[in-house]
Parts: sequence; structure tokens; C-alpha cells
Amino acid sequence: MKQDMILILDLGSEENPRLAREIRALGVYSEIYPHDITQEELKALPNVRGIILNGGPNCVVDGVEIDAGDYVYNGSVPVLLAGVKGKHPWPTEAEERKAALSRFVFETCGAKTNWNMENFIADQVELIRRQVGDQKVLLALSGGVDSSVVAALLIKAIGKQLTCVHVNHGLLRKGEPEQVVAVFRDQMDANLVYVDAVDRFLDKLAGVADPEQKRKIIGAEFIRVFEEEARKLSGIRFLAQGTIYPDIIESGTKTVKAVKSHHNVGGLPEDLGFQLVEPLKMLFKDEVRACGVALGLPDSMVYRQPFPGPGLGVRCLGAITRDRLEALRESDAILREEFAAAGLAGKVWQYFTVVPDFKSVGVRDGARTFDWPVILRAVNTVDAMTATIEEVPWPVLGRITQRITGEVAGVNRVLYDLTPKPSGTIEWE
Repeated sequence: MKQDMILILDLGSEENPRLAREIRALGVYSEIYPHDITQEELKALPNVRGIILNGGPNCVVDGVEIDAGDYVYNGSVPVLLAGVKGKHPWPTEAEERKAALSRFVFETCGAKTNWNMENFIADQVELIRRQVGDQKVLLALSGGVDSSVVAALLIKAIGKQLTCVHVNHGLLRKGEPEQVVAVFRDQMDANLVYVDAVDRFLDKLAGVADPEQKRKIIGAEFIRVFEEEARKLSGIRFLAQGTIYPDIIESGTKTVKAVKSHHNVGGLPEDLGFQLVEPLKMLFKDEVRACGVALGLPDSMVYRQPFPGPGLGVRCLGAITRDRLEALRESDAILREEFAAAGLAGKVWQYFTVVPDFKSVGVRDGARTFDWPVILRAVNTVDAMTATIEEVPWPVLGRITQRITGEVAGVNRVLYDLTPKPSGTIEWE
């Protein structure tokens, strides 16, 4: 990295990611490291202009209060001790925090504002080329934001040395597999292997109602399909992954308990024998999106809704059937169209439909029906730990209801889920 860097050493604060984001927002690069970084590791980091020792409630580990080594305090770069035993507590107001950070970053440390997407992309292209050389790279391209941005970055860096594998497991939203093919194969001229595994996945899932079991089947089958495709290709040395910074942070450090384990943190099946390429691993999600825009990806892909790994498999409640899955896909597409038309697409954090595994009596064309309900969910959140409900205008809900009951086969009711998190979760399964 050619950019100047402000290092955050974790002395038990829960706000390290926020602090790193705030420094990056000033145009200066920042990374979080453990408090016990060694002198050699510290020396190896390029362009460190300042160090913030950020303390907090987790500053005692195994009965001992943690601290950085003397070589941190006695080094040649400025050090700021924050949040430890009441020293230099960060201001709570956003503008005051920004001013305090600016003073340290620019006046004390003399850092330059050279952190931007153009510099990041140029650096990563150089690093990828240096790491990969003339070897081949394989990428599982789901169509999600992270894998799509990795694909675009690798295409820019190494072109046809990259092979993307897109596995259509039948649990994607309407039009998503087609968009992956259109963007990467047709527009970006990527080596794209498209695998139609719809029947394979849905046959495996037939009759399985337990949510965790469904997740396990989808995850395990995906790995099997991907491995089969990988073994058909010769000369692959590297595997690219869409690991991003929150994945690494959430997987835990010495002072921060793991929030959740991530499938792409902590290694791969050893028998695949690939080396990892993870060019986005130091980016926050909003930065990943900015990178995608800078690389020319369409907004519909860059600003794609958060989407669970098992896809529609956890929104087709209970045992998945093909007809109910189709009702789910079509109703979801209508909801997205109507939210876009009403100006809600960029305003609401996540919105989707759910189809449960039960039916109710209804009326269509004067005749009795016995069909499924569709449940609408629209929530706003900052960190996904809590969520509030979007107050969708009645006329918009009315149009959505009219369209879903009129256009989607097998549906006779539309319900709106008013439950915040807690007591509900964002997803139903």
C-alpha cells in the first residue's frame, strides 16, 4: 500500500471499526491490529504515520490489563492513547470527533489524504499481478456484491487468467443468474463457467423442513459442485475470495469475542491445494460498493440487497417445493419493482417476501381458492443487530397486494410483518 496509514491498536475497544471508518472518511487509510503486535510486524507495515491505542471495556484479558509494548510508545511515530482509564475519551458528537481525529491525523501525524478508490484499485492490480504472476485463478461468482467486485478487479488485473464459476442452485432472485452471465461473460469478456445445478439442489432439499438442515445441505452441495468444476480445470494455482474487513473483524480478535464465524475466514479444504487471493479483505462494505462503481459494475449489482447465503431457500419456509419457490421468486420481483417505483429502493435497508408452508381459503373470480399467503418484510438497520420496520405508505402496499394476488399463481393473501428486531429476527429462518 502506497497510502499513508494510521494504525489502530486494539486495547479492548468495541469501536475500532467505527474509528477506522472515520479515519478513512478523512481520506487517510487505517487498519486495526492486536495490541501485542510485535516490533518486527510493526516495522514491516508501510507508511505508518501515527498510532492510536484505543482502549475500552475489554481491556482486561485473563485478569491482566493489556497494553502495547514499549517499542510502540518509544517509536518514531506519534501515539495517541484513547479511551483507556478515562484518558482522551473520544467526543460523542460527530463533528467534534471528526475535528479531534483531524487534528491528530493531519496536524500531529502529517498524514496525506491519499486514500481513495483509484489508488486502492491501482495498488491492488499491482499486488495481484505480483502475487499471481502468469498463473490461473479460480473464483466462485455468486452474483453478490463482494464476489462481483472481486471478479471485476481480477479481470482488470489479470484478464483471461481468471476463471469464474457461477453455480445456479435455483435459489437466486428473479433475473440474477442471467445478469451474472450478461455482465461478466457478455460485457466484461470473462472466462465464465455457468453451472445449471437447479435440479440437483432442489432434489437434495425435497422434504427437508428444518432451517439448519436446509442451510447445511445448500452449503455442502455448493462446495461439492464447485470442487467438481475446479477439478475439470487444469493449472489452477489460486482461489479468489470475496472476504471483506468486517468478516475478519467479526471472526474475533484477542479482545473482541467472535460475533459469528465466516465461511471465508480461516482456510479452505486442504485437498483443493489453492493459495488465496483476497483483494478486498481490508475494505468495509461501503468501500466495496465504491470500488465496484469505480470498476464500472452496474448499480443494480453494486447496490444489491443483502441476501442470505442459502438464498431463497430460507424464505421458502419449511420444505421447499418448486411451485412455492416460484411464487416466492415472482412476489419478490414485484416487491422490488414497486419499491423502486415508489422511491423506496435506496431508502430501505432490506426488503423481501416470504412464503410459508400453509394455505388459507380465499376467493378468485367468484370461486373458492385454497392458496398460500405472501409475507412482506421491510426493515432498516445500522448494524443488523437491531432493526426497525419501514412505514410503507398504504397506497404502495395496496399496489403490491393487488399485483401479487393478481399475477402470482397460488397466492391469495398478502401480509405485512410489523415485528422489529428484537423480538423477531430480520429473516424468518
